[in-house]
Amino acid sequence: MVNGAPLVIKVLEGTQGIGVVLCETATAAESVIEAFMGLKQDIMVQEYIKEAGGADIRCFVVGDKVIASMKRQAKPGEFRSNLHRGGSASLIKITPEERMTALRAARVMGLSVAGVDILRSNHGPLVMEVTWPGRH
Repeated sequence: MVNGAPLVIKVLEGTQGIGVVLCETATAAESVIEAFMGLKQDIMVQEYIKEAGGADIRCFVVGDKVIASMKRQAKPGEFRSNLHRGGSASLIKITPEERMTALRAARVMGLSVAGVDILRSNHGPLVMEVTWPGRH
């Protein structure tokens, strides 16, 4: 497992926070993985970054520039920052390191237009997800 529990398990075809589960224990993670695999769902397992506090940063990349960024904050009691889940959004000024991380993520994926979701962690910015037009 990815550094042990807690873990976030995501269905790859999910959108708007649907199919995203926070597993507090290894036993819970195993149960969720078994359930999703039984449904023949492709999944991704991620380390839960507690210090992110239910927030992420969406960077909008076009070409070699981050043209805009916003902070998405989960509603109280929720870990998913999706606006469809009651989260809020606000404009944010990103750090140079966050900017470089977003640009690098889009470049690695071979994308000239992308939404790069970043978490602020104790180890610097972490890429959580990269989306592109037509893929949410």
